[in-house]
Order: sequence, then C-alpha cells, then structure tokens
Amino acid sequence: MKGTAPVSDEGRVLAGRYRVGALIGRGGMSDVHVGTDTRLGRQVAIKLLKPQLATDPAFRMRFRQEAQSAARMAHPTIVRVFDAGEETVVDSAGQEVQLPFIVMEFVEGRLLKDIIHDGPLEPAAAVRVIDGVLTALEYSHRAGVVHRDIKPGNIMITTTGQVKVMDFGIARAVSDSATTVAQTTAILGTASYFSPEQAKGETVDARTDLYSTGVVLFEMLTGRPPFRGDTPVAVAYQHVSERPVKPSIINPKVSPALDAVVLHALTKDREQRYQTAVEFRADVDTAAAGRVPVHREPDQATMLFGAPTASLSSSELALRQLTEDETMSRTQRRPPAIWIWAGIIAVVVIVIAVMYWAFNLQPKDDLPSNAREVPVLTGMTYEQAVEELQSLGLPATRLEETSETVPADQVVRTDPAAGEIVDANTAISVYISTGREAVTVPDTVNMSLTEAKAALEAAGLVAGKEMRENSPSVAADTVMQTSPEGGTSVEKGSTVEFVLSNGQVTLPDLTGQTLSAASDFLTSDELQLNPIPKPDPSCPTAPGSPVTQQSLAPGGVPQRSDVELTYCAG
Repeated sequence: MKGTAPVSDEGRVLAGRYRVGALIGRGGMSDVHVGTDTRLGRQVAIKLLKPQLATDPAFRMRFRQEAQSAARMAHPTIVRVFDAGEETVVDSAGQEVQLPFIVMEFVEGRLLKDIIHDGPLEPAAAVRVIDGVLTALEYSHRAGVVHRDIKPGNIMITTTGQVKVMDFGIARAVSDSATTVAQTTAILGTASYFSPEQAKGETVDARTDLYSTGVVLFEMLTGRPPFRGDTPVAVAYQHVSERPVKPSIINPKVSPALDAVVLHALTKDREQRYQTAVEFRADVDTAAAGRVPVHREPDQATMLFGAPTASLSSSELALRQLTEDETMSRTQRRPPAIWIWAGIIAVVVIVIAVMYWAFNLQPKDDLPSNAREVPVLTGMTYEQAVEELQSLGLPATRLEETSETVPADQVVRTDPAAGEIVDANTAISVYISTGREAVTVPDTVNMSLTEAKAALEAAGLVAGKEMRENSPSVAADTVMQTSPEGGTSVEKGSTVEFVLSNGQVTLPDLTGQTLSAASDFLTSDELQLNPIPKPDPSCPTAPGSPVTQQSLAPGGVPQRSDVELTYCAG
C-alpha cells in the first residue's frame, strides 16, 4: 500500500461480517482476497482499495454512490457488487487509516489477460468472448453506467466458459475524482486501453467503452495491444495520432471481416466509430458468419488512405459497380478530365496536411505538465532511491521484503511500478530487500551424516565441510555439533558445516604409571577404555605395581578397546 506502513489484511473482519481470506489477485488500485460473508454463509471476493484513494473526501462520496449504482446491476455477464464501505484500521505505525472495500460475487475462472498471455485466441473464441463483453456493456449503458476501464484484467472467463465483466462504477468514481489524466492513469493502470478522448483528458461516454473493447478484441486476435511504447505517455500519444495495423498482418488466421470490425471500433473520432454495443455486436456476428460488415459512414482516415471494398457504403458500392461493370450502360457522360485531376490533387493535399498534423502532434498538448514517470530504482540503496524520487517531486515510503535475487539493502521494486505515470505528489512505496527468506537451522546433533544432510536439504540449506574429532561415546560418522548451531536463523540456501565423531580416542603412554593410576585414567570419561591387569612373574614386585608394558601402542585407538597393563608380580 502507498503512503502508510503495511497492515495485515488476512483474517480481518470488515463491517462485522466479511472475513478476509487469502490474497488471490493484485492490481494497480486494489488487492483482491477471497472472503466469507459470515452472516449469509457464502463465499465472496473482497477488493481492498489502496489507501491513497481514500485521502480524497470527494472520492469517498463518489465511490459510495457508484458502488451503489453498480450493485443495482444484475446480469449474468457482470460480476455482482454486494456491498461496499470503509473500515478504520490501525497501521503498524499506530496511525488510523481508512480502508475502502468492495464485496463482490466470487467467480471461479481465469482473467482474460492470463489467457491472452498464453498466446492469441482462435478467432471463433475471441468472437465468443467479445460478444459477452458487449452484452454486458449493452446492459450497463442502458442503465446509464459507463465502465471507463475495459481491459483483459477486468474480464473473467469462468470454468464453464462464461464471460464476466467486473469493476463497473469503480472506474467512474476514480476518474471523476482524479483531476488529471496522469492521476487516473496511476490508479487505473497502463494506457494501453485508453480511448483517444481519455488520453486527451476529454469527457467520456459509452463510445469510450466500445473503443477499449476494440483494443481488447485486437489483443485477443494478435496476442498484443495495437499500440506499444516505452512509456504510457508514448502509448497514449499513439492512441491519439497513429492508425493501428490490421490484425491479420500479425495473425494471418484473422479474416478480412474481423479486420474491418476491429479497425472501425478503433476509429479516433468517436462520432465515426461504433455508437452502441448493439451495433458493435451485430457486426461481430456478421463477421463471424463470414460476411464483411458494411458501414454507412466510414471514418475520414479510411476515406483518405484507401478503404477496402468491405468498408464502403451501399451507395459507394453501387457507384463502383457502375464504373466497373461493363454490362451496364451509362446514362451520364464522364466528368471532364480537369475535375478528375482537381479531385486527385485535393485528396493529395488533404493527405499531406493530415500527415503533417500527425507527425507534429506533441504528447504535451494532451497530457498534464505535472505528470511524472516512476524511474527504475532496482539495485539502488534506499538513500539513492529517495534522492532519485525527490528530484522528481515524489515522496518515498520504505517497506521491506525478502528476495531470492536482489542482495540485502537494495531496492527490489516500487509501487507504482517503474514506468507508470503518476501525479507529482504520489507517494512511492520502495521495497528494500532483506535478503533471502530466513530459515532455522535444524538440530542434527546425534544424527548420522546421511540423516543430517537430508534434514538440511529439507530446510533449504546446503551441507558444507565435514571435520572429524575424537569422541569416547559418540559413534563414528555421527554429528557432534554444527556451525551455525541448530536453532539459529539464517538465510535460505546458507551452508552448514559438520563436526563428526571419528569413533576413536587418543591412548597415552602409561608405562611407569602405577597400575591403579593407569586403570583409573583408562576408565575416565575422556577415554572410557577397558583396562585388563596382566601380572609378570619374571620380575620382582615393586611398590605400586608400576606398569611395564601396554597391549596397545599410544595414539588413536577404537572406542571402548581392551588395554592390557603388564606389571611385575615376581
């Protein structure tokens, strides 16, 4: 979350009835958890909006109004909104923050963006999905609700293949409370699905949703959006000034009929593109049947740059038939050649003028001057990242997380992510690596070497050097100690060294010692050997019976060995 210390959401109960479960999705403006409505005993999806959205009182009021409007929409192609509100929570810094939430219908399936990530859809499958999206938009537009954020990330495909569109009303609350395109972009995500009027900060209507739907259809057919760039600003610029290629150029499986539908949906001038979802869906069905839709009023760009026969109106088709069909007689004379050449010259002048305008259109004319692009900070220290952000007028908040690849004390990522366009005062959450995940070294003392290695591997650790020492009691190849010791917390993947028993003790030279002293030393805790007195009658008895000979030579001997001690007894 942005601007505050993170709070744990799982297990929280909202409004006294909605228990928050595991995280199942993360977006630019919210996190989605599976949840339980304890009052009705049903499974729900709980969307927790980012706290930055709740700092604006105007947004909170509009959000409640739009959530109520969305809740009144009941249609099989729309994810139902059951409830919405705000919960006052205390973050880890002890400050109270507002946590806006939405309770929605829980849908089992996959996001369309994840399906597209696997590759382009078959044209027939893309037609089925877009038909469901347009059905949802037809219903919402009749109810007076414009979605404003149609994109694959807001479209679910259930396990039975049904299309479900979500986040109706939420995008409107965000857009109306944001004063600039940059703010809206920061919340709603990338500009890949923006209509030209959204990119220019103009008012939006139902036709804006139809343009975004055309972008989604293009992406389903080709596997990528029609416009791509290094920054959202560059993508928004292309939506305003550049014409998309035909989908069939990227994917030859796409028919000319679907090409015509997509290009008509992506017309820059909203007056020339599809006016209603019903009209759009009718053309999609026509194209799916193998017929090229005929549009009554082709857009100016199509007229200037040469339209295919499929996009000509019925009157233009009739005129072409008159000029090309040699079986039909002409009732009027051809126009004078001077008028033909005048018409050609006029078209050329218009084409040059449009191209000059397109090449000189500057993004700064359409996007606000206080927009900032989040820089790439990965690999920097927190101090370096703060300095970089402050140079752009962006405040920073430090958060920490483990990382398998980024060393400790370096930036892992930011939220919003690098490359996103945000307002100059947007707080950037900077995630600093704490190194790899911490694990506890298992206690392997008195385990065999094989068992100890298996325990380390199970804990995500690596067996290191093996050293062997004497031990009077620990069996050979058994662990006596480890470094680090068992119970110590270390980074996952760390190396643990072993000290093992060699199964021996060191026997000293006992000759000259009294029999009693030598026997006591052999049975001590340090040696734990077995002394066996052996009298020698060939020499006279001496006081204390000193040892004259031992059966094992001094040095390393096996544990619990028998040692004969010879002494004079003559």
